Amino acid sequence: MKNYKRIFVIVIDSLGVGEMEDSPEYGDVGVNTLGHISRSVERFSIPNLRSMGLADLTPLKQVEPVGRSLGYYGKLREKSRSKDTMTGHWEMMGLEVTTPFRTFTETGFPPELIAELERRTGHRVIGNRSESGTKILDELGEEANATGNMIVYTSADSVLQICGNEETFGLEELYRCCEIARDITMKDEWKVGRVIARPYVGKRKGEFCRTANRHDYALKPFGRTALDALKDAGLDVISVGKIQDIFAGQGITEAYRSKSSVHGMEQTAALAKKAFHGLCFVNLVDFDALWGHRRDPRGYAEELERFDVRLGQLLALLQKDDLLIITADHGNDPTYRGSDHTREKVPFLAYSPSMEGCGRLPEGETFAVIGATAADNFGVLMPEGTIGESWLGKLR
Repeated sequence: MKNYKRIFVIVIDSLGVGEMEDSPEYGDVGVNTLGHISRSVERFSIPNLRSMGLADLTPLKQVEPVGRSLGYYGKLREKSRSKDTMTGHWEMMGLEVTTPFRTFTETGFPPELIAELERRTGHRVIGNRSESGTKILDELGEEANATGNMIVYTSADSVLQICGNEETFGLEELYRCCEIARDITMKDEWKVGRVIARPYVGKRKGEFCRTANRHDYALKPFGRTALDALKDAGLDVISVGKIQDIFAGQGITEAYRSKSSVHGMEQTAALAKKAFHGLCFVNLVDFDALWGHRRDPRGYAEELERFDVRLGQLLALLQKDDLLIITADHGNDPTYRGSDHTREKVPFLAYSPSMEGCGRLPEGETFAVIGATAADNFGVLMPEGTIGESWLGKLR
């Protein structure tokens, strides 16, 4: 059994590869993020992902199965009872979420919560409904600029989001208000997974543009994860993108914020050129935020093509004692109704230049094989109460 000096785990946020057996319980029937993207566009070229076996996981209109893959490929099922970002990532690192986080999709936030938020921040709340972030910004941005009111909204996720104009509201004031909202939503009846600061610039409808200064205020994991175990063992645990926010900084030794998914891959390539010993954990959020929720299969396909180019660059940088794992945290079928995530299986693609074998792996019962594999590789025990079986021995 090989052991690797560095493991790169890249999460293509929302790239599901087909419904789970219990998907209808979540209102998701016949969903398949990757498969339906392929069917919705004329051109779709992902040669590096194909070489890793992605096209072998679900039929793609334009992409043939590879035959002999670079490494190993398979599907993972989600054991936790949810389909959101935090749950997916926490499960990867060993935590099974049995009680879904609170959502306020149908009703908006209760009057008592809004009243307390207004009192403590000194800003009147406008919006307070489930809505696309760009749509509610176009509708209420001018009013917010003129009055100092806060745009508060939610989505199908367990989130409370606050918009603030960097030029009129102020970035630090937005962060202050979000910290207050996080404190308020620690009550059990209002407990959301994340409070998200959504800064923007612009003066009028049609000009508003969200900036890269987004900040997520997430709940801390309810237990120790594989990240904690690796950090406590003196290993590097490097986060790229919103991993730092998803785990509220717990178990992270070094963090890099990304402006986009392309930027996230550039940061990952730069890290691959540096010496470290441990885990580099990457989230690429644009697939979900820009294309999945907005139900744009063409945009999603083009984002995958951009990723594929940078994946080729990363593959060329990998050393013999590196392991690359590509996966996802849930689905978000851009051809499905509504704007919510979709309950799906996710890919597991694994490659190292030193691998001698390749091929399909049996379907995994939980995303937690990823954290368990990392811990096993570095000779670290997973924390008590975590789930997951190491696949290190399968990656020959």
